[in-house]
Amino acid sequence: MEGQATQIVKRERRFLLNKFPPGLERNAPHLQITDNYLTNTRLRLRKIRVPETRERRWLLTQILHPVKGDQVQSVKVNMWLTPEEYEVLSVFEGNEVRKNRFNYEHEGRAFTVDLYLGALWGLLIAHMSVDNDAAVDQTLLPVFAVADITNKAMFTGPNLAELTIEEVRRMNNKSVLTNGDNP
Repeated sequence: MEGQATQIVKRERRFLLNKFPPGLERNAPHLQITDNYLTNTRLRLRKIRVPETRERRWLLTQILHPVKGDQVQSVKVNMWLTPEEYEVLSVFEGNEVRKNRFNYEHEGRAFTVDLYLGALWGLLIAHMSVDNDAAVDQTLLPVFAVADITNKAMFTGPNLAELTIEEVRRMNNKSVLTNGDNP
């Protein structure tokens, strides 16, 4: 995997949660992810750790949005790195976001649920990939979500990296965000 580059076209919907979805527990298997968004670029440096196996992976990603203002579709160019390559690039680390990522299935649909850590402690965002543009518009708000945040720029990684949970709450309806004590 190291040294390989891939290009992925993704269509994705994102949803704000105020608690974990039914049947998903905080101690469920998950990935620990640290993202560093390099300031004034479209680049993200990512560390991934699998707690159960202690496996680690490193990734450099360029994130492009073909249609300005449309966060549904993105093109991601991923390059898997060796630990040594990551270390060299880490001098460029920018704004950090840490999260635990859980896989979740609901009514036959696959989601990932991110529990943000650190300054964003308690923020919960679910992601769902969709196959095509038509499916984007046909996707309903899941019953466990409180808002569709797909095209809200403040909920993109680089923007979240510059915020705290208190700032996110101030900019949104406070009632839709968990207090961090029991996400």
